[in-house]
Amino acid sequence: MNNSNYYCVIMAGGVGSRFWPLSTSKFPKQFQDILGVGRTMIQQTFDRVSPLIKPENIFVITSREHMPVAAQQLPELPAENIVGEPMMKNTAACNLYMAKKIKDINPDAVILVTPSDHLVTKEETFRKKINLALDEAAKNDILVTIGITPTRPETGYGYIQFVQGDSEISAVKTFTEKPDLEIAKTFLESGEFLWNAGIFVWSAKCIVESFKKYLPEMEQSFEECKFNTTEEAVCIDRIYPQVNKVSIDNGIMEKAENVFVIPADLGWSDLGTWTSVYENSEKDEEMNADNGRYLLHYNSSGNIIHIKNRNKAVIVDGLQDYILVDTDKALIVCPRANDQLIKEYVSDLRTIKKGEKFV
Repeated sequence: MNNSNYYCVIMAGGVGSRFWPLSTSKFPKQFQDILGVGRTMIQQTFDRVSPLIKPENIFVITSREHMPVAAQQLPELPAENIVGEPMMKNTAACNLYMAKKIKDINPDAVILVTPSDHLVTKEETFRKKINLALDEAAKNDILVTIGITPTRPETGYGYIQFVQGDSEISAVKTFTEKPDLEIAKTFLESGEFLWNAGIFVWSAKCIVESFKKYLPEMEQSFEECKFNTTEEAVCIDRIYPQVNKVSIDNGIMEKAENVFVIPADLGWSDLGTWTSVYENSEKDEEMNADNGRYLLHYNSSGNIIHIKNRNKAVIVDGLQDYILVDTDKALIVCPRANDQLIKEYVSDLRTIKKGEKFV
């Protein structure tokens, strides 16, 4: 469609420590080709949205440190569309920052906000649903989110409860943070709940007004900046240390009364852990997922093995349901069931003398 009022913000902050040692603070997972498809996660995100929104209207917000790699991986974007945060402040601050910046360029802007590191296999369905969301947000003062039709009682995702009906877009009743297994089962059985994918669509005017209502101090802080001028970065450096760390979900979406959701089956995963990569990778007859050219398995099954040097010979014998990731600087071997502990491993590694250089 390429409507000139339609914009996209790709959120590319975070370090993806659960993907260590492939994902590091210098080179986090959004800039990696985790699934071995020839395009990094942020490049796949760009490929997904560029048929809908022209490149000059697509922005990336990331850390200052990662601006060069974002620019290198997305040469289609104008240099000024790669925006750097001086520090991580969760998702409310970056959404307000980008809404005000884009609103200064085009007061009639309607903005798609999407994470940079999620998997979407049904791309045509994605674009159809986003088109609907953009059109609805352009016509109405509403905040729209995309809700993923759940396929299992997942405890690692947030949930959106919605008003069921015949329309493609529905009013939201509640947001729920990650539930325990029994509650997740109840959600799935009710048919009233969707997974929260963190994909949003709103007009610049509507989201800024929402900040004025629900996070007025934060909105007031950004009011003093002269966006899209040489003074912008200096102002951002001054106000960022003062703003609260709060997510857009907690700060705005859970409080607002004009929130709507579009249910969708997108073949979606947040690719949050090595296990989620395993689940979305091709596997051999023993259910091993690996990327090695010269890799032999003996009495081994259910493993995910990622080798940076694919020309290295690797022999795996007697390993069941393990994660094995080998990079230039580090090697991890741990049970897949412990993938949530990888953040702790990284934290512990930082405490070792000179351990910081590995993370």
